[in-house]
Amino acid sequence: MLRDNLIMLRNTCGFSQEQIAEKIGISRQAYAKWESGKTIPDIEKCSLLAEIYGVTVDSLIKTQELDGKVMMPAPKGKNLWGTVTLNERGQIVIPKAARDHFGLSEGQRLVLMSDDDEGFALVPAEMFEKKIAALSEFIPKP
Repeated sequence: MLRDNLIMLRNTCGFSQEQIAEKIGISRQAYAKWESGKTIPDIEKCSLLAEIYGVTVDSLIKTQELDGKVMMPAPKGKNLWGTVTLNERGQIVIPKAARDHFGLSEGQRLVLMSDDDEGFALVPAEMFEKKIAALSEFIPKP
């Protein structure tokens, strides 16, 4: 788990083992042992690694799977809740863990936003409306 995440994150970020080792104050050989699974970093080093890669310590040490495929650790504040299926009426069910995390309840209004290149996002209507109201303060009045 940890070793796979270290390898994925380092390669994705374009660092060499030596560069990461230098950033956290260890030898390249010590870092290489973490990636090979021969040893593991202490919690302080895990914290430094998580900071460098922009992930949580929890996502650094755990492996997440989606549809049987190992996923790269998510950046802090970003979550992967799983997949949903569109039914014949165009409806989806938001996974319970996501509903609980965001405090969503039955009947709550959500705003659907999209980007033609990136897909779409759902935002609680109350949050969206507050942000729009805050932005409207900057619009000059005629």
